[in-house]
Amino acid sequence: MKNSKPQNTKKTRGGSYYKKSFLGSWIFAVPAIILMYMFIWRPTVMGFVWSFFKMKGYRPMNFIGIQNYIEVIKDTEFIPLFANTLQYVIWSLIVGFLPPILLAVIINEMVHFKQKIMTFLYLPAVIPAIAVSLLWTQMYDPSDLGLLNMILGKFGIAPYQWLNDGRFTILWIVVSMTWKSFPSAMLLYYSALQGVNQELYEAATIDGAGMLQRAWFVMRPQIMGVLILNFVRQIIGVFQVMEQPLAMTGGGPSGASASLGFQLYNYGFVTQRVGHAMALGAIIFVVLIFMTIFYFRLNKKLEESI
Repeated sequence: MKNSKPQNTKKTRGGSYYKKSFLGSWIFAVPAIILMYMFIWRPTVMGFVWSFFKMKGYRPMNFIGIQNYIEVIKDTEFIPLFANTLQYVIWSLIVGFLPPILLAVIINEMVHFKQKIMTFLYLPAVIPAIAVSLLWTQMYDPSDLGLLNMILGKFGIAPYQWLNDGRFTILWIVVSMTWKSFPSAMLLYYSALQGVNQELYEAATIDGAGMLQRAWFVMRPQIMGVLILNFVRQIIGVFQVMEQPLAMTGGGPSGASASLGFQLYNYGFVTQRVGHAMALGAIIFVVLIFMTIFYFRLNKKLEESI
């Protein structure tokens, strides 16, 4: 009897502590939940519901079913805009996927000034996205005063039109996006490299493997999970591109750089076709949902394989 009483007291105290801890966690989570509801969940659900209505401004009027969706898809600009969005994704993978990995490997191999170089390389990440777009717009200035054309002039090359060249406008925008986003990805890969088995790495070094050989045969298999997940995350992020073409080209020249996100902005705030904006937003949302489901399933498989 004497021994059972302290045990019950401990259980009671433990249960009370657990309840207080659980309640405290929810108290801290409530503000985040409220903000998520107000700015993400509620607008998303309302936008999906309103996409089935004829809109007058931002007021739903008559239920019209999928008419908004039909008009958006039948819009002559929908297919070109979808193709442009895919171009953004493809160019971002070609231009922006490998540089952060290579920089992370190089920094991992360095012995001196590692932290200073990482700090210097991370600076673009702290600049606001709109400021980066405006900065690169000035660099792409097609006149002799543009920075890139001034460099070309030093080699006797005539000024290039850069963003006015519809064939490669998306590529030049993606270059500016990559300059802004590569530091964060580089740090992610660098952190993953810190978990590489050092014994294998040292063994490869003793066997005479060079930096590229060590990166391919030792590092790559051990960080493959991070590489694949970041690959999918990059596709999801770039598919929503909007502010860069808006700030740099206004969707031009002749719609060559416009994306689905850019068209969504035009529907909602320029042409005031709010019903079409809601429908296009729902289409983009569904595409991203499928990508996100694929991402989580891939993440789960990779975690199970570790």
